Amino acid sequence: MWFLSKKGPSGFSASSTAEEVTEGIDGTGLTAIVTGASSGIGTETARVLALRGVHVVMAVRNLATGREVQEAIVKENPSAKVDTMELDLSSMASVQNFASNFKSSGLPLSILVNNAGVMASPFLLSKDKIELQFATNHVGHFLLTNLLLETLKKTAKESDKEGRIVNVSSRRHQFSYREGIQFEKINDQSRYNGLSAYGQSKLANILHASELARQLKEEGVKITANSLHPGAIPTNLFRYHSLINRFLGVLGKHVMKNVQQGAATTCYVALHPQIKGISGHYFADSNIAKASSQAHDSELAKKLWDFTQKLMISNSLKA
Repeated sequence: MWFLSKKGPSGFSASSTAEEVTEGIDGTGLTAIVTGASSGIGTETARVLALRGVHVVMAVRNLATGREVQEAIVKENPSAKVDTMELDLSSMASVQNFASNFKSSGLPLSILVNNAGVMASPFLLSKDKIELQFATNHVGHFLLTNLLLETLKKTAKESDKEGRIVNVSSRRHQFSYREGIQFEKINDQSRYNGLSAYGQSKLANILHASELARQLKEEGVKITANSLHPGAIPTNLFRYHSLINRFLGVLGKHVMKNVQQGAATTCYVALHPQIKGISGHYFADSNIAKASSQAHDSELAKKLWDFTQKLMISNSLKA
């Protein structure tokens, strides 16, 4: 439980908040995209990055809700630079449209926070006929990252500041299907288990960051890619499970992190100078943490990369 945790090597712990882990850090001149910024830890991540001077672009599925959050952030912090743009990660066409609109804006990009997600849904297919959790949590973010990578590289080179890609994963990655990623059975409804499918998508987030980190290092680019577990937080990720929601309503605040604590590791990995040059790692409680053996499988990471690229091609959107 977070309240029993001790500080790690970073000087922070599970009880640290996003404001605490970024205290004294000046993010002026940086631009960040935060997906899923209209609720939960996405909202808190956007708020705290803006508080530190970062120009934040909130990538949200519901523009009306996103604009309400944007207004609330600016009301609290009148100097905040916050924009809202539409993005539905379950649709490759929406991802491509978002990336095109962002690049047309001429904004630089230093930080990409792949935060949005759906958890333990019933079996559903995305608009591109891919199992919804895998499509939203992994494929959409994979495509978004690839489409914005040149902008990240250009910004890092021109500003001489390190770019950062942050994949918000989960400890549930340890509880994927036995084979880790069901490459040939992604859409097999007969084998579907909502929590295992969620674990699969979160394992994919870690493998994506690891393989991307390897490629960026090989290329000599000044951009890092890391993944993280934010902690157990009572957010709307549990909307498909009424029993869990009722439990969280009664006991959640006593055994789980609050949103301020839940966004801490994301903000730490995105902004803290301690992370400079660190890439391909998995974090929890604002410290480097241990992921599962499958998460460290470089061959599995390469296979997932190739598999996802093929999904792009089959949907006529080569990343």
